[in-house]
This record gives sequence, structure tokens and C-alpha cells, in this order.
Amino acid sequence: MNTAYLLTGGNIGNRKQNLEHAANALSKEAGNIMALSGIYETAAWGKTDQPSFFNQCIGIETMLSAMELLHIIMAIEKRMGRLRDEKYGPRIIDIDILLYNNDIIDEPSLQIPHPRLADRRFALAPLAEIAARVMHPVFKKTISELLLECRDMLPVKKLDNC
Repeated sequence: MNTAYLLTGGNIGNRKQNLEHAANALSKEAGNIMALSGIYETAAWGKTDQPSFFNQCIGIETMLSAMELLHIIMAIEKRMGRLRDEKYGPRIIDIDILLYNNDIIDEPSLQIPHPRLADRRFALAPLAEIAARVMHPVFKKTISELLLECRDMLPVKKLDNC
């Protein structure tokens, strides 16, 4: 059994409902959800002239390989209406693999751990909620430590009613 931590996010349509839909699809197609963070709202990162994002981390247990998981994720994104026409542009859903076991994978289509995880507060905050003591396999620091050291100053707000 493999453990993966995913980040879901989106800033188009009903953002909360889209995160719920993605979590349900992942539960049916990828594996057992073992942890689900709260929902966090953040300003757009990289391209700021767009609506704010809702983000959520999901911990799953899966029998899938990392590459198989990526293919399932891309199929879910496509079914939900994800278009890949603008880097950092608005999106209905985005699902990233942040961590997969303690693996380090460097393939053209898949990099694990996510190469910008340590630089993104919007990913670290929800991940720390469900995996605070998990060790980053490259930096050899816990997710909590990475969050404390993160220089990203974009505000990240946990939503109360989610």
C-alpha cells in the first residue's frame, strides 16, 4: 500500500463543491482517503489578476503507482472540465501530487515531491494540518518545519464553515 498526499484547488465556479467532487472521485478511483484538511482560501499565485483559490489537501492510501495515480488525476481533472491552456491561469480544478511515500521521482511528466512545495504556503498550510510530521524526502525536514521556514507571504486563510 502506498501513501500519497495531494493538493486540490480551483478558482472557477463553485469552488467548495468542485473540491468535494474531486475528493469523491479520488476516493472512488484512486484509493482510500485517510485524511482531509480543511479548505483554505488564497490569492492566486503566479498570475494574480484572477479570483482567489480554494485549496485542500487529501491523504490517500492507494495500490496505484505514482504514474498510475497521475493518469487517474488527469482523467478526473478532464472530466471536471479542466483546461490546460494558460500556465497559472484560472481553473475549475487542479490536483497535484505533493508527496508519494518517501519517493523521489524525476520524470518529464511527474516530479515528486512537488518541486515547488516548500515555496508555497497555500500547499504547506493544508498539508501541515494532516501531515505535520511527515518528512520531505529531499529537504529532510517535516512539513511543519517547512511551513515555519516558508518565505511565501501570500495570505492563506482557513475557512471556518468548511
